[in-house]
Amino acid sequence: MKPLVSLGDLAWDVLAKPDSMLLPGGDTTGRLELSGGGSAANVAVWAQRSGYPATFIGKIGQDHFGELAMAGLRAEGVEAEVIASHEHPTGVILALIDRRGQRAMLTSQGADWDLLPTELPVATLEGARHLHLTAWSLFRDPPRAAALRAARLARAAGATLSLDPGSFQMIQQMGRETFLEVVDGVPFDVIFPNDDEARAMSGEREHGRALDWLRERYPEALVVLKMDEEGALLEGPTTPRTHVPATPDTAVDATGAGDAFGGAFLASWLQHGDPVRAAHLAVQVGGWVVARFGARPATDADLQARLQAVLA
Repeated sequence: MKPLVSLGDLAWDVLAKPDSMLLPGGDTTGRLELSGGGSAANVAVWAQRSGYPATFIGKIGQDHFGELAMAGLRAEGVEAEVIASHEHPTGVILALIDRRGQRAMLTSQGADWDLLPTELPVATLEGARHLHLTAWSLFRDPPRAAALRAARLARAAGATLSLDPGSFQMIQQMGRETFLEVVDGVPFDVIFPNDDEARAMSGEREHGRALDWLRERYPEALVVLKMDEEGALLEGPTTPRTHVPATPDTAVDATGAGDAFGGAFLASWLQHGDPVRAAHLAVQVGGWVVARFGARPATDADLQARLQAVLA
C-alpha cells in the first residue's frame, strides 16, 4: 500500500496549562508536558494510528530535542525521511492552554523552516499515495519552495494532495491575498480549515458562507471545515454539504485536535473514498484528543473502541 506522506514541521512541544491566571512577576502551579509535536508530524502519527501507513518528511536540528522527536515518530511506527541540520536547532513550540482548553501557540523558527528543494527525498514523494502539507511550510521561503516542489513531484506521480491552512494569525501576517495566491497555485484535493482559518481566507464570518466562498474559490477540492464543538461541515465536487456532529467530550486541551482530525480523516478516506464516513471517524478521534492533555496522548481502550465502532 502506497503511504500517506506528510511534509513539514517536526518540533518539540512544551504544553503549559496554568491553574490560575499568569501575572507579571507572579508564580502559579499548573500542568506541564513535553513531547514530540509539529502539525505535519502529528498528522502522520494519527494516520498511522488510524490504520494507514504514514511517512514524514522534514528537517530537525542535530540536538537532543531532535533525537527525542524522532524517537517519538519511531515509537508510533511512522517512517521518516528527515534531514539533520548543522546550522539550525529543532523547532520548539510553546502552547499555553486556558481553562476552556483553548491554546495559544508560540513557535520558534527552527530547522523545519529551512527545508530546501534540493533536500527532498524524490523517490519517497513519487511513491506516495497522498501528500499532506500544512501552511507552516508556505508562510515563508524557505521552506515554501520545497513544499511546492514536493507537491509537483507527488502530483505528477499520481498522488492526491491536502492542505491544513495552519494559522489564522500567520495568514493575516503574511497577507490574505498573498497567502491565497500561493494556495491557488496548488491543485489541492482536500482542504482542512478550522473556523478561524476559514474566516481569514474567505472574509466571511458565518460557517455556511465561508464554505460557500471556499467551494467557489476551489471548485475541485473537498473542503472539510473543522468547527470545534459544532463538529465538521464538508462539501466537495461529488459530496453534498454534510454536517457531522461533534462528540460530547469535554475540552481539556485543544492542542493537536485538528491534526488528529486530519490524520484520521485521510487514513479513512484513502482506504474507501467516502468523505462523510471519514469525517465520522475524524470527529471521534478529534473528540478523544481534545478531552486529554497533549497532541498525542497514549492510546487507550476508549480510542480503540471508537475506531472499531466507526470502522465497523
